[in-house]
Amino acid sequence: MPRAVIADALGPIASYALRAHDPGPPGPTQVKIAVKAAGVSFVDVLTAEGRYHVAPPTPFIPGSECAGIVAATGAQVKAFAVGQPVVATGFGGIFAETVNLPARSIWPMPANQTFAQAAVFPVSYTTAWHALIDRGSLRAGETLLVLGAGGASGYAAVQIGKHLGARVIASASSEAKRRMALAGGADAAVNARSESWREDLKKATGGRQFDVIFDPVGGESTEAAFRTLGWNGRHLIIGFPGGIAALRTNLPLLKGASLIGVNLRQFGEVDLGRAEANRGLVFALAARGVLMPVVAERFSLEQFAAAMAAAAAGRSAGRIVLTIGEQE
Repeated sequence: MPRAVIADALGPIASYALRAHDPGPPGPTQVKIAVKAAGVSFVDVLTAEGRYHVAPPTPFIPGSECAGIVAATGAQVKAFAVGQPVVATGFGGIFAETVNLPARSIWPMPANQTFAQAAVFPVSYTTAWHALIDRGSLRAGETLLVLGAGGASGYAAVQIGKHLGARVIASASSEAKRRMALAGGADAAVNARSESWREDLKKATGGRQFDVIFDPVGGESTEAAFRTLGWNGRHLIIGFPGGIAALRTNLPLLKGASLIGVNLRQFGEVDLGRAEANRGLVFALAARGVLMPVVAERFSLEQFAAAMAAAAAGRSAGRIVLTIGEQE
């Protein structure tokens, strides 16, 4: 029988176990996937522990993105065929050997990606695309600051920002993450923990203020970064693992600047057509090799606890992936 990582109640990683779990045949609009790789993110850990702002039903199987092979399709599904490599997303239910997911949350896997790369591609890259284009209106020639540039969405923002023709400055907490950001296209990288961070940014831009800030960090970084914006700057809030920031409201007024929220999940619900169009563009760039995630560490499904701990720690330069079954 196939297995899955399950807990009867949301809680610490130690409360989860690898247990037998058969999802059964797919429903009429579902696709059954034999999972080959699953991404492990900080948000996955928050959700599993019950610390995310949306609580899933229990018993709960963690995970939000995967890549694998179509094992069966529901009676109404015409877009996929058994044996086809695909990528998929979901709000939980992914850390498993076999999953049933709605066909609307599944897409053909980019041909030039491995299962491990494809498993961590859709969420972070569509988030960064939606943030920079739909919400931030980033234009060629503008200057972009990416906080958390060594993280999932941060690294995606570096690559997408460079593709759009912006000057990209990456801020990251370790030398390995800064090297990764530079390899991904950043024009310069600064130490996020430097006491001279503001001065380091000025040196990197030649004194120019930023047009757009991509902020998946939050906490004390948010106000410090907002102060580096120029006139009509746009500060994009992607997440806040560093804590919920308190921003002085005189700052947006004095700079004529905007604080803009980015919520990919709700965007997909209220504007499905535009979300699908974005995904098509991002996947096309992946197929051309323009956009490509970095996989830092691979763990087996039996090592799920170590993988989740690594994702929670956030020290890796690149993504954490569970590899499941035979890698074809």
